Amino acid sequence: MMSRILLAALGLALIASQAAASDTLRCGSQLVSLGDRASEVLQKCGEPVSRDLLGYKRSANRREEFQVEEWTYGPSNGMYQYLRFEGSRLKQINSKRGN
Repeated sequence: MMSRILLAALGLALIASQAAASDTLRCGSQLVSLGDRASEVLQKCGEPVSRDLLGYKRSANRREEFQVEEWTYGPSNGMYQYLRFEGSRLKQINSKRGN
């Protein structure tokens, strides 16, 4: 019984650590976080391997449109990092193992 509880706790801790990792990205000794400006990310992480324009998105009040981009970094230890910017603000960080 005790081993099941320990196993469940370890599983939850692993899930929590993976979720937290998607809010930040380490670039050398620097950290970038959701909400950072594209210029800050560029300064801390350098030029990405690629930049893809995904399109445009309207603001909540539909009065303005802003650009949506995805930047790719890597591979670093076999992992690629995909950063999604909306209106020059970092909105999402995803990691994927390269082939």
